[in-house]
Amino acid sequence: MEQAAFPFADREILTVSDVNERIKIVLEDTFFDLWIEGEISNLRTPSSGHTYLTLKDEHSQLRSVLFKMQRRYLRFDPKDGMLVIARGRLAVYEPRGEYQLVIDYMEPKGVGALQLAFEQLKSRLAQAGFFDHARKRPLPMLPRAIGIVTSPTGAVIRDMLQILRRRFVNMHVCLYPVRVQGAGAAEEISQGIAALNGYPGIDVIIVARGGGSIEDLWAFNEEPVARAIYGSAIPVISAVGHEIDYTIADFVADVRAPTPSAAAELVIRRKSELQDGLQIAVQRLERAMHHHLEGLRARLNAAQQRRVLQDPWAPLHILEQRLDELNGRLERAARSRLRRAQEVLERGAVAVSHLNPLAQIGGLRERLAELDRRLMASQSAVLRRDREALERSTATLQALSPLAVLARGYGICRHQADGQVIREADAVAPGMPVAITLWRGTLQCTVDAVVMKGSDDARTDI
Repeated sequence: MEQAAFPFADREILTVSDVNERIKIVLEDTFFDLWIEGEISNLRTPSSGHTYLTLKDEHSQLRSVLFKMQRRYLRFDPKDGMLVIARGRLAVYEPRGEYQLVIDYMEPKGVGALQLAFEQLKSRLAQAGFFDHARKRPLPMLPRAIGIVTSPTGAVIRDMLQILRRRFVNMHVCLYPVRVQGAGAAEEISQGIAALNGYPGIDVIIVARGGGSIEDLWAFNEEPVARAIYGSAIPVISAVGHEIDYTIADFVADVRAPTPSAAAELVIRRKSELQDGLQIAVQRLERAMHHHLEGLRARLNAAQQRRVLQDPWAPLHILEQRLDELNGRLERAARSRLRRAQEVLERGAVAVSHLNPLAQIGGLRERLAELDRRLMASQSAVLRRDREALERSTATLQALSPLAVLARGYGICRHQADGQVIREADAVAPGMPVAITLWRGTLQCTVDAVVMKGSDDARTDI
């Protein structure tokens, strides 16, 4: 009865996370290396750099993701509607309980990834004007120096140098060594082109590499190399691979050479050919000059025979005589004009001589000297009169001066207490201190007795 009541007593209850985790283990252990063919749809690449897409066929679809690290190794740009073959593994995205294909590698179906990338870049650069014939420049006839961007080892550089030496023995060559395949090769080639643009004297640059597969030549199909060639101020010859090999560099370059050796032959003509051409030009110039001189000589002879040209110097002699005559007339006219001007100047000088400020200054100077003499005499008389008056006043003052009286033996008596002058004897009393000022010095005294004039009475200090 208990078993019938509880048929699920031993059941196992799982969480959603447990189910997703078990599914994840089964899927990832079972489907870990898959090759899947499908059409791309719903392609999007957010700011994270990861690419999300859906692979579909006629009956079903599969969510897929291409992470940023794996996206970097793609040789082409995936687009909606493109049929591709993808390699990857199934994984479960547990937060939503969905499974998806994590793509490690992808290539377009029916055409190689490199070929598709080549066509995509070619189309984009063509639209940007990189291949326009109007911008392509001619090669210099005789470059001062040739720059070469290639590997420093191998047959390519040896063959090119041998050909250049044979065609023009003293041609200056500047080699910028780079890797021509593998990771980082495109960046080195771009740097080499830019560096040679800054080297003085280089008039043409050759970008060269020997033949190989599309993978071997891929560095010359990358956009940095195309932009370096496009931005070069010096004409560029692309000599990559064999005659049947075409790269993006060939389309952008000013000139394409089928092989590196052909580029060496194309960049400079043989020195002997240039010398022969120069000799031919010199001979043609000599013949042309001789023919021209013969024509002039014939015209001269014809003119002499017609007596048109009797004496070529006669008109010149006439002009010289006329010039001498005019020169003499000019000198005479100038002397006459100068003489008249001098006479006018002399008459004017006489007419204004009385107005000469120098003469006026002389008279004024004499007048000033006379006034100065009169002023000095007047000052001397006034000073003499004033000195005599001063002497008289001094004598009078000296006669009236109390010092003169004191000098005759008189003295001035004053109270010591307040310095008042004592004029009468009754103004003091015996025992009072007084000061008597003499002509020289002062006496400090004490009154012993007071005697009044005309009286026999005397006061004494008892």
